[in-house]
Amino acid sequence: MNCISEKPFKVAIIGTGFGGLGMGYYLKKAGIDSFVILEKESDVGGVWRENTYPGAGCDVPSHLYSWSFEPHYPWQYRYAKHYEIKEYMRHTVRKYGLASHIRFGTEVTAADFDEARALWVITTAGGEKIEADVLISAVGQLHRPSIPNIPGRDTFKGVSFHSANWNHDFDMTDKNVAVIGTGASAVQFVPEIAKRVKKLDVFQRSPGWVGPKFEKAFSSLERWLLDRIPFLHDMDRLRIFLVSESLGYAYRGHRWAEKLLTWMSKAQLRIQVKDPVLRKRLTPDYPIGCKRLLLTTDWLRALVRPNVNVISEGVQEITEDGVRSADGRLHKVDAIVYGTGFLATEFLAPMRVSGLGGELLHERWAKGANAYLGMAVSGFPNFFTLYGPNSNLGSGSIIYMLERQQRYITQLLVDRREKSWDYLDVKSDCHEDFVEEIRERSEQSTFEGDCQSWYKTAEGVNTNNWVGSMFEYHRRTAKPEFAHYQFIKLG
Repeated sequence: MNCISEKPFKVAIIGTGFGGLGMGYYLKKAGIDSFVILEKESDVGGVWRENTYPGAGCDVPSHLYSWSFEPHYPWQYRYAKHYEIKEYMRHTVRKYGLASHIRFGTEVTAADFDEARALWVITTAGGEKIEADVLISAVGQLHRPSIPNIPGRDTFKGVSFHSANWNHDFDMTDKNVAVIGTGASAVQFVPEIAKRVKKLDVFQRSPGWVGPKFEKAFSSLERWLLDRIPFLHDMDRLRIFLVSESLGYAYRGHRWAEKLLTWMSKAQLRIQVKDPVLRKRLTPDYPIGCKRLLLTTDWLRALVRPNVNVISEGVQEITEDGVRSADGRLHKVDAIVYGTGFLATEFLAPMRVSGLGGELLHERWAKGANAYLGMAVSGFPNFFTLYGPNSNLGSGSIIYMLERQQRYITQLLVDRREKSWDYLDVKSDCHEDFVEEIRERSEQSTFEGDCQSWYKTAEGVNTNNWVGSMFEYHRRTAKPEFAHYQFIKLG
């Protein structure tokens, strides 16, 4: 095995999505230039590199789904498409000189903390060893596709793939296609493929609450005004932030707001689905916000097309030539698309991370991942997670949350530079107090409502979502509570 760095880096970052690239920006801004960003693929982009299905785009408006340090980008759409977002990230890499810090084709398989030297020893799939004082995981929550273990899945003789691994070589024109899953990805690609397939069978485990998405390209006049009067851009960013905060308010135990949002969603359903039988099948029986609100004006319209069938009886098995629903009917198809989401609660998998005393992080998290402020784990010194446990949002921009984390971690590392401590470790009691707070507040929210969602573990524990507002998270991470950490100097 080869050590590819003669001298340990100050910081090693895993992933070149919004987490890793933003972290690189804030490190450079603080004068910390000894860092490397490790990326398993050959390009930046994270989830936006992986998801290229028809209609793939963001459900947060572009003016908020962007970095605060690079806000005035000439977006083509109000809700950016996947290729726009990826190009925005490439643009940021070029503008802020991040390319020289990135090592592509470098997949991290393990990371072990060497307590005697206060170093993280990182192992790659190629057997290389990289050493760094600080390790930051920016692998995100939505990067490992989830495909249900349906009986007979491997016997299907047609074409099958997950939405995150879209088969662009397969022409769906005039084909019979089955879609299993009706989550946030499906609501984007189903309206697109429904226009050209012969028949589309949509297998729905449970319906989702919907909200309107006023999606359109910026007009030439709008683009001219935004480019020449940046203040308009900034005001729109603030407007979107406030609307997002208002939606999130309904999820946190405020029943009147929850009822109002539910009424609005039902109104959209009534307007777009005239058939009362189908409308009943598309009406959720769980509180709004328990699953992610589906922002779309095309999804329900697609489901009422004459060539689209919504099947809510459940999937019994997959055969050589189709999908058999729980009522015994066989739906013969040429292709199966899995819109079944991601293994969101399996944080950092399949990497193996070991901390003090060789403790394995996946064993610590066996009953559900948790971290202090979503970033630090006691017993794992100098290790931070971006977009970690309980830092996702039911409403809002994850980039806003990531920037708060990136600024917070940078402040800790600047303190390290000034005071020359070798490693820090969040105190276990502070960590546990935070975990208990999240549990108590989650129980009052819709996130732990009676539904199956990627926010929760199989036991129903909310491991993914932040339980407060974006502004609250900003306030609590504005400056580290240094008393919540123990700082160690070797020798």
